[in-house]
Amino acid sequence: MKDDSGILTTNLIDLFEGGIYFAELAWREGIISDIRRLGPERLGRPYLLPGFVDAHVHIESSMLTPVEFSRLAVRHGTVATVSDPHEIANVLGLQGIHFMFANAEQTPLKIRFGAPSCVPATPFETAGAELGVAQLEALFASGEVGYLSEMMNYPGVLAGDPAVLEKLAVAQRHGAPIDGHAPGLVGKDAQQYAAAGISTDHECASLDEALDKISAGMHILIREGSAARNFEALHELIRLHPDKVMFCSDDKHPDDLQRGHINQLAARAVAKGHDVFAVLRCACLNPVRHYRLPVGQLHVGNAMDAVLVDDLTDFQALQTWIDGRTVASRGICRIESFATESINRFSARPVEPADFAIPDPAVTIRAIKAFDGELATEEWLTFAKCDNGMIVADTERDILFLAVVNRYQAAPPAVALIHGFGFKHGALASTVAHDSHNIIAVGATIEALCLAVNDVIRREGGIVVVNGKGRKFGLTLPVAGLMTGDDAEFVAAHYAELDRQAKRLGSTLRAPFMTLSFMALLVIPALKLSDKGLFDGRRFEFTSLAVT
Repeated sequence: MKDDSGILTTNLIDLFEGGIYFAELAWREGIISDIRRLGPERLGRPYLLPGFVDAHVHIESSMLTPVEFSRLAVRHGTVATVSDPHEIANVLGLQGIHFMFANAEQTPLKIRFGAPSCVPATPFETAGAELGVAQLEALFASGEVGYLSEMMNYPGVLAGDPAVLEKLAVAQRHGAPIDGHAPGLVGKDAQQYAAAGISTDHECASLDEALDKISAGMHILIREGSAARNFEALHELIRLHPDKVMFCSDDKHPDDLQRGHINQLAARAVAKGHDVFAVLRCACLNPVRHYRLPVGQLHVGNAMDAVLVDDLTDFQALQTWIDGRTVASRGICRIESFATESINRFSARPVEPADFAIPDPAVTIRAIKAFDGELATEEWLTFAKCDNGMIVADTERDILFLAVVNRYQAAPPAVALIHGFGFKHGALASTVAHDSHNIIAVGATIEALCLAVNDVIRREGGIVVVNGKGRKFGLTLPVAGLMTGDDAEFVAAHYAELDRQAKRLGSTLRAPFMTLSFMALLVIPALKLSDKGLFDGRRFEFTSLAVT
């Protein structure tokens, strides 16, 4: 028998009928050829489900190439992703997007790419590339993208910015869905945003916000990533609007992906008492319908894209098939690794501690207040600790240095103060810094900050921990300073060790590196830092450290 053909006798889940029955299912050359019902569900036997789909993910945030990402994801029953290559596009433009296309061709995971709508994300930061209407048109015309990725410039949509509206029009001319990104937007503004053709949002932090956007006609993606975690706030949507909900990870680091994927959200939802069929529609069916994915749903004539699980509570994958081929079996991946080219854009020069020094403003200052599990921050008006006329970190009150260094050209660092990381010593630095991916760093002293930044510069991209004794630990990311083609298991283990080292600095954050990466994300309020300075995300304008 060919490796894309087979026969399986098991309990089968039918999401269309909402039933479970014992059946014999056969497939040939990747396509389901026959399903014979043999009787009612048999307790104690495994269950065959349509494969899980991640409805919104930036593969780059796993620090793995698409192939290596897939080698972890399929172990958890994932057969497809809706993937926005926005991160690499901000570094390398079309070259980076085409890298993702080419790499993804080497894996059976069904990756539906989108055309990034906001490169750069804002005009208030330095990115490595720009995508305009002509580039988006070319991407859609190529047939290699299937939707317009998250429209983060919601102020531009509401203001009727011609350039923004033309990007939306490109997707509409090609009959493609348009993803949204509008944290906190409700009422008439949300209705206007949805009326522009934007059909999803993955940034809802409260149930009321999500219900408001559903009433405006949008689908809501419940997100559980390594930093942003909204399941607890939003899971009631599964009961209220099961046809309007999908699951996504958005940004997931490799050690988290090693532990689980969309199957974890399904398990948590069932544990909350939600109907298993409603849960599986969110996890397996709704994304396929909304994005028109070529993913089978266990019907005759469909592709054999499925996962066999032991039970309908934990959803631990026993075996995963894509197009009839076994891609994972009992935690063992059958997708091979392969050598990856390194492409990058990096021109930063070494820095000195004096570059991060902040003179005492002798007035109230603004500090960024970060929160575990949230991308949004708050503005904290406080006072700075000073020594000899210069600001120093105040570890007792958890006020540390935050810096962003332009990676694309030599420029002075932008420096601010941040609360929420809890370091007592040391520093972190990274070129994973949404959305322009300049170098971002947080530290308890400017000396440690400088060591961490310079080690990232030496690597031309990566993540680095500097401990209180000045010892450096790091992971080089040669693909755009975002990813590595190294074996997924190795990267996950290496990253897990860096995460442990980061927490030894004193942080209680669940994911210090992931939280750090969003401190430069200007499109999510309230206060963030770009390479050009401190930014007020509510007013969408720069502000000052000193309150005058």
